[in-house]
Amino acid sequence: MDPEVISRFLEEQREAAPEDLQQSFLTIEDYWDRKLWHQLTDVLGEYFNNPASASQRLPLFRSFILSFAEKINQLKFVSLGLSAATQCSDDKERLTFLTHLTEKVDKPSSQDAYVYSLVAASEVKLRLGDYDGARKDLDKAESILDLFDSVETEVHATFYRTNASYYQAKQDFAAYYKNALLYLACIDLKSLTIDEARSRAYDLSVAALISDSIYNFGELLLHPILDSLSNTEHAWLRDLLFAFNRGDLAAYNVLENNLSKCHLLEEHKTFLWQKISLSALTEAVFRRPPHDRAMTFATISEETHVQPQEIEILIMKALSLGLLRGSIDQVAEIARINWVQPKVLDMKQIDNMRIRLKDWDSSVNQLGTWIEGVGKDVWAA
Repeated sequence: MDPEVISRFLEEQREAAPEDLQQSFLTIEDYWDRKLWHQLTDVLGEYFNNPASASQRLPLFRSFILSFAEKINQLKFVSLGLSAATQCSDDKERLTFLTHLTEKVDKPSSQDAYVYSLVAASEVKLRLGDYDGARKDLDKAESILDLFDSVETEVHATFYRTNASYYQAKQDFAAYYKNALLYLACIDLKSLTIDEARSRAYDLSVAALISDSIYNFGELLLHPILDSLSNTEHAWLRDLLFAFNRGDLAAYNVLENNLSKCHLLEEHKTFLWQKISLSALTEAVFRRPPHDRAMTFATISEETHVQPQEIEILIMKALSLGLLRGSIDQVAEIARINWVQPKVLDMKQIDNMRIRLKDWDSSVNQLGTWIEGVGKDVWAA
């Protein structure tokens, strides 16, 4: 593009800019004249991050940035493009803009930028209801990401966030849970607003509860984002997660009335009872010492509040899910458990383990005393 045309354009944009931002344009013009592309990219990024620059982002990108796009870092080029895309009139225009941006960076040397732009386009497709198109783009992005030794966390974060949105729309709760946690692992939680953090914590909690393949909430229970629900109208949901983790049927019965506040939890009410019953079973096994894990069906029924005729099915379900390992004596109606799936412990559970360790220590000392007494002179002091 003719340098004089660009100079006139920048002058027009400087005059149209708010007074406190006009100095930035003088810097932009200076770096452009001197062909300091790295510095120019950085100052444009700072300018685009200023909310007051919103109306100028698209014109600047189309009439200025595209003229030297090949000379700057392609990932930063895409970042500028994504910022400009926020000013498109609607998602259809935005998709067209991002499609052209994606095509421009589809080169062997800029595959990270290509993935970044491709994922951004798939996010718009999700909003437009094109789930097949979004899934195709996300699968393509994932296949490229798998080939990288390293890539900017911003690219991974965008991918996981969009992938989570897709699975949430499809109500694949386990996949949403996994991708949402991976997204949170890629970002600084302080970058989320309070409302965004609470919304993410709420969605993660619901997904963890109603997923038929998630029975260990440890990663979520330990994540600081869950604390965003404390002292809010959704604090009961956090309490419910902890009740499930420790198999606390009494707490569940108290919190059960809150399920009607979330239609997904209300729809899965029967399943939630089955899930808390499984948690109560694993907790009952965990509380017992390893040498005392042969439990009668009657004992299990008492511990889990499940009807006696349904106990065998409950145990078989726990075994099939890998929550327990052991065997069932159908004739004697006894379950012999030799392993229980590890999980995050709360303070009460830790205290129970402390008591068990003290009992174990005491029994070892008693055994040592007995051996010493029986062995007498055979044992050397």
